Amino acid sequence: MSEELHDHDRGLSFDLPTLQRRKMIRLLAGVGLVPLVGCSSDDSDSSSSSSGSSAGSSSSAASSGSAECETIPGETAGPYPGDGSNGVNVLKESGVVRKDITSSFGTASGKAEGVPLTVTLTVVDAASGCDTPKEGAAVYLWHCDRDGNYSLYSEGVTEENYLRGVQETDAKGQVTFTSIFPACYTGRWPHIHFEVYGSLEDATNATSITATSQLAFAKDVCDTVYATDGYDRSVQNMGQLSLETDNIFSDGYDQQLATTKGSVEKGYTATLTVPV
Repeated sequence: MSEELHDHDRGLSFDLPTLQRRKMIRLLAGVGLVPLVGCSSDDSDSSSSSSGSSAGSSSSAASSGSAECETIPGETAGPYPGDGSNGVNVLKESGVVRKDITSSFGTASGKAEGVPLTVTLTVVDAASGCDTPKEGAAVYLWHCDRDGNYSLYSEGVTEENYLRGVQETDAKGQVTFTSIFPACYTGRWPHIHFEVYGSLEDATNATSITATSQLAFAKDVCDTVYATDGYDRSVQNMGQLSLETDNIFSDGYDQQLATTKGSVEKGYTATLTVPV
């Protein structure tokens, strides 16, 4: 992997100028603000657990022990968002609204290989205490491939647009994407980017972003996936990282740690509640 991948998500300057940052910015300990407390995918009593085997594993975000509901922590979209804030804008291309993001669309024909992953995000109204789903909102989701490369940007896949897609939330506030488990590239914990928009029209015009954040994966699940063929580079990279030292998640990740279940053979599901 080329050295340019080392700074995937350090590019705060690439964020959209219209980005509405979270109401309380999460800071490192000692700056004077307490960490945000919010909803996990399973809300009140989730806890991390795993079998740690390829036959199956399950991990979920730890409970905050609080009934409060805070907005999802705002994070950088990174230098490779594909939303028009840094060069190419895939959101205005016909075909970007889709559930299965494993293949490229339009004139591109590539397909991302890897362990199957289904991602479900539930967008809820934080002001309601996470009780009211946000029907009719839209989510743009993207992540790197098995080699740690981002379509549209990374060398060798600049002509591809796989692992990017938009969907409108249903009556439950949910969107579900069919994808593959992302790699762990140099300097970053395994993650998925997403932007929440007020409507599908806003999303496909790259305007009025409600929230920009990232989803994290538990270590046990990552270790199991990266022991399979094709993820060789991720093993070494994972050995140099932890959620506590990652430059994005080091200030807290309870609200961003997905509940992940499944197996290498059958594929995994990752779920996360996203208060906005």
